[in-house]
Amino acid sequence: MYIDIKWISLIVLVFQNTLLVFVMRYSKTLPDEYLSSTAVVCSETLKFLISIVIHCIYRIYEVSPQTYSIKMLLNELFGKKSDCIKIMIPAVLYLIQNNLQYFSASKLDAATFQVTYQMKLIITAIFSVIILKRKLFKHQWIAIVLLAFGIALVQFPTGDNTSDVDPDSPDAILDKALGLLSVFIACLSSGFAGVYFEKILKKSKVTLWARNVQLSLFSLIPGLFIGCFLLDGGTIKEKGFFSGYSLWTVLTIICQAVGGIIVAIVVKYADNILKGFANSISIILSCAVSYFIFDFHITLFFNIGCILVMFSTYLYGKPVKNDETMLDEQNEENIELIEKQENEDRIDIYEEEINTMNKEQSIDIMDEDDDTIKELQSHIEELENKNKT
Repeated sequence: MYIDIKWISLIVLVFQNTLLVFVMRYSKTLPDEYLSSTAVVCSETLKFLISIVIHCIYRIYEVSPQTYSIKMLLNELFGKKSDCIKIMIPAVLYLIQNNLQYFSASKLDAATFQVTYQMKLIITAIFSVIILKRKLFKHQWIAIVLLAFGIALVQFPTGDNTSDVDPDSPDAILDKALGLLSVFIACLSSGFAGVYFEKILKKSKVTLWARNVQLSLFSLIPGLFIGCFLLDGGTIKEKGFFSGYSLWTVLTIICQAVGGIIVAIVVKYADNILKGFANSISIILSCAVSYFIFDFHITLFFNIGCILVMFSTYLYGKPVKNDETMLDEQNEENIELIEKQENEDRIDIYEEEINTMNKEQSIDIMDEDDDTIKELQSHIEELENKNKT
């Protein structure tokens, strides 16, 4: 029985999007509070471990267990052609976004947070036009206006009985304002980081999984030293690193860690329309969970806003009918160009590894190195033949 990985990845994405908002919100409503900075560090650590394992498995399968070495791994991650310095910018921005998500979840109900977070589409579109010089069609601009209008409608008072505070009190209004501000900054960070990351990937000579390793590592370092040790060091010293952790905290960390990996799979196997449907279904599920679990009051304005957000998400990803054939041909050409570029990048890596081995070669291990060099040269010939055909 054949199962399309595209649909599996989309179903998992819907489940992950909904579950993340739910468990993050619920974990922040529990009496025992945990530090968001430590949760982000744990999430990035898990993401780093998963990404590096997948990258190593992929490269070992591609090269061979005998040929692939720690030197090759370090060269791919931190070598001259890895562009690892450029990854620091999106890594820090994603770190800010992840911390703000926890803060927003503590200030906004799950449904409002999920719908408002779709603002990321507007910001990403604007940065795509400015940075990538991407052209947006008329229906996409209409979708952006509808999305903004839908998000505005969702902000009308609804109600969330997880708190004893009067929703019309100054404290409640201030909490919601801070929550919305943190969502906006998170969307701003995520939108710019996503577009910048896409620009890097277009000229990248490193695999997507290696980029995920770099992102996780460069988010982990400032998150640990600045977030945990510098800002929350006193609290951690007094109460402990894992103070306030519960099962819901662990689930939140796991959901956030695997989220980036799921998105990477969806980007590879699905298209924008299906991703739009996935986001829409996530919004519906978040509203349903909020209604039954958090006693969330769904109003007419909220329903209209949700419908506008879901429709605009679908509309934005819809291609122009007259250009469908052209887009398909463009995609095929892009795939061929990417494959050729990846082959050339691997050739560069193999040649650099051969040069390194030649420089460090000694009499005692000359025969072993010669065998490895021959194997690498064989891989180079195979890739060159592929590019010729």
